[in-house]
Amino acid sequence: MSIPTSEPLPDDADSLPPARRRRNRRMLVPQSSDERAAFLDELAHRTTPSFDFFLFSLLAGAVLGIGFLLNAPALFVLGALLSPFMAPVVGLSLATVVGSLRFFLQTLVATAIGLGLIFGGGALAGLGLRIWPDLPVDQARYYSQFNWPTIFVLSLGMLLTIVSLVRSEEKPSLPSVALAYGLFLPTSAAGFGLTANVPHLWPDGLVVAGVLLAWSILLGAATFVSLKFRPLSFFGYTLGTAISLAAAVLIVGLSGVGAAFQARVALPPPLPTRTPTPTTTSPPTPTSPPPSATPTPTNTLIPTSTPTQTITPSPTPVWAVIYAPHYNGAVIRDGPDVKNNVITSVINGTLVQVLPDTQQNGGLTWSHVRTSNGVEGWIVQALLVTATPAPNW
Repeated sequence: MSIPTSEPLPDDADSLPPARRRRNRRMLVPQSSDERAAFLDELAHRTTPSFDFFLFSLLAGAVLGIGFLLNAPALFVLGALLSPFMAPVVGLSLATVVGSLRFFLQTLVATAIGLGLIFGGGALAGLGLRIWPDLPVDQARYYSQFNWPTIFVLSLGMLLTIVSLVRSEEKPSLPSVALAYGLFLPTSAAGFGLTANVPHLWPDGLVVAGVLLAWSILLGAATFVSLKFRPLSFFGYTLGTAISLAAAVLIVGLSGVGAAFQARVALPPPLPTRTPTPTTTSPPTPTSPPPSATPTPTNTLIPTSTPTQTITPSPTPVWAVIYAPHYNGAVIRDGPDVKNNVITSVINGTLVQVLPDTQQNGGLTWSHVRTSNGVEGWIVQALLVTATPAPNW
């Protein structure tokens, strides 16, 4: 009679050894195939967007667009609080880990629609800048660039959202606010810049949003892996790896390592640098020949009057400081009319050079100015305060 070398463990949890029961209680993911499949299916349903996701995305997009138009950071907080639970973004990470192509495409389309609604809200608000062209846009410029505070808030929100979603059956609405804040603001800024015709907002904000979305998918997938989630088949491993590599390529290609640094996409404009003044070196003086023994008489020329060169004085440059008492700054246009395109915006206190020519148009006096980085355009003269002389740039 042979003796079996091992015996099956009992299925009843109460009959398991104490150490095994304690380990099962510490596991976040069920260990049996049936329980694990059911748990994943439940998570997939919880990360599938409902109608509320699109409704609140539309509402948040409208609030964020008004915030960019009024340059009011308080409305950004309100827009993030009104944002829906970011279920499809978390679903993208879950689909990457479990290797479900159908679920990934479903959540990807839902995410694109939600971001499209946010983009549309910003675009509608950007039309208001054509009516009030002197409104400042420094907040929109800030969120159209890569910045560490936004990346930190987004990363923390993604981590806490996934951990809370796995540990509890309640929707983690508060961590999801941080996730929406990081993704919705650059998307809305891109739409705002497209219709407002403000440079460095479109497509910079859309590039920032795409990179942050790819980073969220990678970070969320890594978080799910650390919580013992894994694909159920070899195809799942292959698909998850392919999606992760595609997200990594998107981050590297658009975050600043490639074209973003070369074309200054989603990066602040470079600071002007001083050009060194070339110095002239006088040629060496030729050495006179030694005197000869017999002096040679020389004829002395009678000096003639030399005409004196008249130096024409150049006009002293006029400098002025931007001062818009009701706003944080002003805009510079490519012509002396409110219908002309906006070239750039400057904040109060910015020093500009006032060029000689001025024009009257539409009841306003327009001055021709040049900024510190060499941009020339027209600005309403009432927004300038003379500041001559000015320090060197």
